[in-house]
Amino acid sequence: MDFGMDTITWYLLIAAVMVIFGMVRLLLVRDLLARLIALDVTGIGVLLTLVALAARSDATDPVLQALVITGLVIAVAFTGLGAVLIRRIEGQQDDPPGGDAP
Repeated sequence: MDFGMDTITWYLLIAAVMVIFGMVRLLLVRDLLARLIALDVTGIGVLLTLVALAARSDATDPVLQALVITGLVIAVAFTGLGAVLIRRIEGQQDDPPGGDAP
């Protein structure tokens, strides 16, 4: 069944859905790890948008490809840093006030 949509339009549609789901999840949950994952999903949607825009013509745009690769590296670093910060924040909340943990 062909609805007249090409591949780039599908990529843009999937990217928009990922960004929307990520932002809604980010706004609705209080858990820090779930928020970090929601930010990752939103970032992947943005990177998928850049991939779709880079593939608009026969000759792909090297600047957008470089932005996607850079974005992937930044996303991995951001996720690692976020996971460490979440672990430290939750570790401080578990410690009893006014003393060292046994």
